[in-house]
Amino acid sequence: MNKKDSKPKRTQIMTIKEAANYLGIHAITVYRLIKNTDIPTFKLGGQWRFKKDILDGWLLTQMRRKRSLIRS
Repeated sequence: MNKKDSKPKRTQIMTIKEAANYLGIHAITVYRLIKNTDIPTFKLGGQWRFKKDILDGWLLTQMRRKRSLIRS
């Protein structure tokens, strides 16, 4: 086994602005999602942060939810 393969995969930690850019929405919309506890986030040093892989999972869940509503 290669040493590179044994390292845990590092996930990107994003700020509000980075997450907003990634999602293609305004930072104010991200703050609204946080306020409504709709989006997975955590505070680090008093500032909101997002793990990219968790945000991707949340996004997929939102997309599936919308699809199931459309089909109903």
